[in-house]
Amino acid sequence: MFGDSKDLCDELTALAIRGKKIATCEALSAYTSGEEQMPVLGRVDLALTWEQKPAVAIRTIEIEIRKFHEVEEGFALDEGENTDLAGWRKDHQAYFERTGHFHLEMKVVCERFEVVEVY
Repeated sequence: MFGDSKDLCDELTALAIRGKKIATCEALSAYTSGEEQMPVLGRVDLALTWEQKPAVAIRTIEIEIRKFHEVEEGFALDEGENTDLAGWRKDHQAYFERTGHFHLEMKVVCERFEVVEVY
């Protein structure tokens, strides 16, 4: 699922369904700790609602690992929730702080995807 709260999950899922969100990212440490499953190029995954119901199937089309401060504006805008890189950095720093992963040199897994099916 996208986000770490019901409201954020609903917002981000709706953006993906409308085609405004075509990218997402997560802390590399979330994958190495086993909290999340690493994306795989070409694999189709289900993004769930907060209630754990299928919302949208997405296919991973690109994966890059970058340091947080090296994420480019193009990727930030593809995430669909911000209108500039500064807003993306502010919101994602807050998210990563809430999830216990933030520092400026942290690595993030930047994933671009395409919607395969909406449920």
